[in-house]
Amino acid sequence: MAETLLKKILPDIEDIVTEDGEPVDNMFSEKQQRLLTESLNVSWNPGRPFIAVANVGVFYDIGEPPVVPDVFVSLDVRMPDDLWQKKNRSYFVREFGKPPEIAVEIVSNREGEETGRKFRKYAQAGVRYYVIFDPLRLVQNEELRVYELSGMGKYIPKIDRGLIQAELGLRVWEGGFDGKHDRWLRWTDKKGNLILTGREATEAERRRADAERRLAKSERKRADAERRRADAADEKALQAQEKAERLAQKLRELGISPD
Repeated sequence: MAETLLKKILPDIEDIVTEDGEPVDNMFSEKQQRLLTESLNVSWNPGRPFIAVANVGVFYDIGEPPVVPDVFVSLDVRMPDDLWQKKNRSYFVREFGKPPEIAVEIVSNREGEETGRKFRKYAQAGVRYYVIFDPLRLVQNEELRVYELSGMGKYIPKIDRGLIQAELGLRVWEGGFDGKHDRWLRWTDKKGNLILTGREATEAERRRADAERRLAKSERKRADAERRRADAADEKALQAQEKAERLAQKLRELGISPD
């Protein structure tokens, strides 16, 4: 009896459809999603576990269809070991014990309902920060908007782009990623530093190592020059001493005291 009642309250996850098989909507979105997830998973170290994924369903309430952010970040949770289990294929708030902190939507058309249905659903799910990145300004006037969930359960726009509770920030950055130059949405750490991709981190390390080698080479040159200067000074002092000794010897030979 109790088991039957529990099943009614908590439906079997095995009966839930977690994947719909639909591809991402365009090439830019795919790259943008990968840029956001890769940089966090490769370079971010907040000192606490987290999950950052793209196009994964968030099941937040019994009987409600999932929301599927382009990217979401959830802190203080770990990626399950066995991702093939049905309960681990999507993000079930009941299983993880909390909703994600951040949901990001990348607008590519006017049919995504980013400012309508999704806006309400993310608030209902309890996602603290809702981010709408609209490069073509299809559904909003600004390229980037960040919302924070108020105590009343409503989203209010943030003037800044700091996601303080998540120890992250956001910035629109122009540059190259994966062979494409464009304006991209990028993460920053809590100090405002750009969180690098794996390739950027490798390149930054190479530049740092090159700078260290150049500094070491410059230091060796400086030390060599200082050594030559000291040797020249010693040689000059020795020559002056020898000259003084020769002069003193001549004076003695003439019966004159050098003193």
